[in-house]
Parts: sequence; C-alpha cells; structure tokens
Amino acid sequence: MMSGALSILLNTLCVTQALADDNYRNEPIFPIPLKAELDENKVALGETLFFDTRLSKDNRFSCASCHQLDAGGVDGIALGPSLSEDQHVINTPTVFNAVYNFRQNWDGSVKTLGEQVEMVINNPHEFGTNWNTILPKLNKDIELNNRFYAVYLDGMSRNNVIDAIVEFEKSLTTPNSRFDRYLRNEENSLSKEELKGYRMFKELGCISCHQGINVGGNLYQKFGVFYNYLAERGNINEADYGRMNVTGRQMDAFVFKVPSLRNIMLTAPYLHDGSAENIEQAISIMGRTQLGRTLTDREVFYIKAFLITLTGEYKDKPLNGHRENAS
Repeated sequence: MMSGALSILLNTLCVTQALADDNYRNEPIFPIPLKAELDENKVALGETLFFDTRLSKDNRFSCASCHQLDAGGVDGIALGPSLSEDQHVINTPTVFNAVYNFRQNWDGSVKTLGEQVEMVINNPHEFGTNWNTILPKLNKDIELNNRFYAVYLDGMSRNNVIDAIVEFEKSLTTPNSRFDRYLRNEENSLSKEELKGYRMFKELGCISCHQGINVGGNLYQKFGVFYNYLAERGNINEADYGRMNVTGRQMDAFVFKVPSLRNIMLTAPYLHDGSAENIEQAISIMGRTQLGRTLTDREVFYIKAFLITLTGEYKDKPLNGHRENAS
C-alpha cells in the first residue's frame, strides 16, 4: 500500500506545482493537459500496429479488438474475449488515459505501458504468441518495414514495435471534459446538480481513492473494506484475489488498483468482474463495500450527475460510446 501512498504524494506535488501558475481551482482532481509532447511519426506507426491482428497468434485479435476507441476504449462485455478456449478472467480496463495510471492491470502487475504490451503478447487469453513468431510475419510487409526505417534507424525490432505502440497509447488521452473546464475556471461548465454531485462525491469519501489527474489509477485498495461483495456473489476465483496473485501475500487478497473514473459513463459493465451492469449499480456497490453506506437513490443520482461530467474529448472531438445512457 505504501507504493500507492507515495505515488499519490509525488503525483500531487508535481501536478499541483505545474498547475499553480495556471490559476486552476484548488481541488484534489487535476485537469488532463490539453496538449502532450509526442513524436507524431511514432504515434502514426503505433496506431497502425494497434489495429494490426498479425500481433496475435492466429491473426484474430488486435489491441483494438478489446480496446475499442469508438466505445470508451473497452469491449463492453463483462469478461474480455479470449484467444484460448477458456473464458477470459477479468474485465477489460479502458486504454484511454492509461498513461496516467501508476500501474497497469487491475492487479497492478506491470509498471509501464511497455511492460503491458509485452504481457499481452505472451498472455494465452490475449495474443498468445511471441516475438520470434511476430517479427517474421511483420517483416514480410515491405511498406511497414519502410515506415519503421523512416522512424527508427535500426528499423523493425521488438523494442521498436513496443515503443511505437506505447507512443500511440500516450496519445490516447481525453482532455477537456466539462469537469476539466470547471477546474480551469470556465464559467457555466457544470450545472447545479453536477456541482452538488461533486460535493457529495467528496463528502461521502469517494475522493479518498478517486483523485488526481486520472480520478483514480494511482493507488491500491481492498475491494470490500466494509462489506464482502465477493462473498455474496460467490464462486470466488483466482482473479478475485487481485494483488495477492502478484505478491503472494495474504494481506493483498482482494486488493486492486483503483480504476480511473475518466469517461466512466462509456465503460460499462463495471468492476473487475464486470458484474455491475450499469453505473447506478456500480455506485451503490461502492457505497456498501468501500464507504460502509447504503446510498439513497438521491445520492446515487447526484453522484452519477457528477460522473457524467468526466467524459472528455479525443482528437478534439467529444469521446463517444454506447455503453451508458448519460441522460
């Protein structure tokens, strides 16, 4: 848990200092930068690879198969599709704003986006292959080879494929949500209901885990602090043990990386097991498990009103999706 606490401290200090000169509101949530410093040639190459099914064992899956950019960066099902005959074991997290997470995956098993790409390549549920198989396939593509040499002096390689994909993923940020505009002191960016929802979000204690630039994604927390939802659900499986699968420590059982709430209205179903079909269910479950409260319909309504304001823009256009009705 200390790594999460340290991450919050460092994140807070760095971002607060960066925002101090811009006269943003003094809030525990920070706006996503409107612009990012990226190598556009690498981004373009990485985007091609992100949609390339040749990275998977049977040429069936690409990164975009599970991380659909026109649908919140997720696949919209409880447990992601699997390359193997067995069902995938966990809900697909969004790829949008993943660059701001202090760890990747629900269990925090990798630290960097590069390590995440490597894990996907080898995971039997995802790409189920290896670089000795992938690179010969890609090397047959003369046009792709030429593009690599135009960007990298040594052309196509394992490291350069990963680097290009990571550079593209760094571009998958969604700034300029209405809440970000509120943080930048833009007038009339939020309604009274939405502001009330944000105040309630803070007063109830949701903000203790969901803060920072990604409104989450920067610490670990046990799922079921006050109420054992998994015991009620039953059929506890390996994936439910979260961080314990990484560390081997009993104290890490049922501990997960706190998910980002950015664009949350587009990423249903919710929770690591995808068992919350809509945002109202997710809010109510979090109230019981993490706050020790049975939230009223009124409280759920106002918190949802705030969450709606966290949907941002991608490529200067509102991020669209069909996962949740934001009305």
